[in-house]
Amino acid sequence: MRVLIRGAGVAGLTVAHELAIAGIDVTVAEIAAKPGGGASWFAGGMLAPWCERESAPETVVTLGCRSTDWWDAALPGHVVRKGTLVVAPPRDTAELRRFAARTSEFGWLDGEEIETLEPDLAGRFRTALIFKQEAHLDPRRAITALSGKLAAMGVIFHFGTAQDFPGDGFDHIIDCTGASAIGTSAGLRGVRGEMLVLETPDVTLSRPVRLLHPRIPLYIVPRGDGRFMVGATMIESNDGGPVSARSLMELLNAAYALHPAFGEARVIETGAGVRPSYPDNLPRFSEKDGMITVNGLYRHGFLLAPSLAQEVAAHIFSTSKTNAIRPVKPFDPAAIIHRRSENPMGASR
Repeated sequence: MRVLIRGAGVAGLTVAHELAIAGIDVTVAEIAAKPGGGASWFAGGMLAPWCERESAPETVVTLGCRSTDWWDAALPGHVVRKGTLVVAPPRDTAELRRFAARTSEFGWLDGEEIETLEPDLAGRFRTALIFKQEAHLDPRRAITALSGKLAAMGVIFHFGTAQDFPGDGFDHIIDCTGASAIGTSAGLRGVRGEMLVLETPDVTLSRPVRLLHPRIPLYIVPRGDGRFMVGATMIESNDGGPVSARSLMELLNAAYALHPAFGEARVIETGAGVRPSYPDNLPRFSEKDGMITVNGLYRHGFLLAPSLAQEVAAHIFSTSKTNAIRPVKPFDPAAIIHRRSENPMGASR
């Protein structure tokens, strides 16, 4: 069996991985000059399903809690399992209680316990939440490593092309082109996310820290070598242009609120990506006229892509007419990710 995947972001690469490990001949076509040329490159890389539950449905927890083990198995050594710390300024402790009421699998910390986990935050916060089961990774290192692993497994990559790459001779074509499908895929919209990277030798963090604020919620993810990814805005827009002055000021102000030393940090990068999203902000795949479309990862790309990839692979295996495919554990049909398969007559099944 030969499968063509259009798009080499986190969705396309995780699908390619699930198919390649089953012995399927996979080709990946990407419009950019390298893997992860879209929103995946600007992601935070937080594997934080319980924190995301604060503003997302239970589905995100159900499917996202598998992602840490998936990434650890696919790319050993890339996942950092030190949890997520959630803090709020003393005047905003009500925000912390509200966050706790909408999430689970956390513990409360007092000021001394915060200092034990993150010494550089000593004396800055009276209480916090720790989500010990959560983890994070560097998305850019992960994308680069995963594409390299796939190439070593025999997956063929073509860059500078995607939608115009010919599909002749392939048994399945899977569209994972993300935001490029906005305007052609029903219900798909863009949510703009902006981020920046700060560099300072004066702050050390061991895990992602979320700072709650009624107007400017923020997360800071350590990337090593004194660098920190700061994000991220959520703006209903298809604009993938440079970061706005307003967003830059808000992100910098929030970083300064977490630790004043960020005021002296160097801004070494700013970036913006358009995250494709359906009305319910949950990803899905659909099939029509022989084309499988995978999209709508919203802000949960690295968190939900593995489960979605497993579902797509299970669908292909179940519809395959060949027995040459090595069997894999099927995706749990009770999972709540939306599955929309349509036959050429338009009748849902």
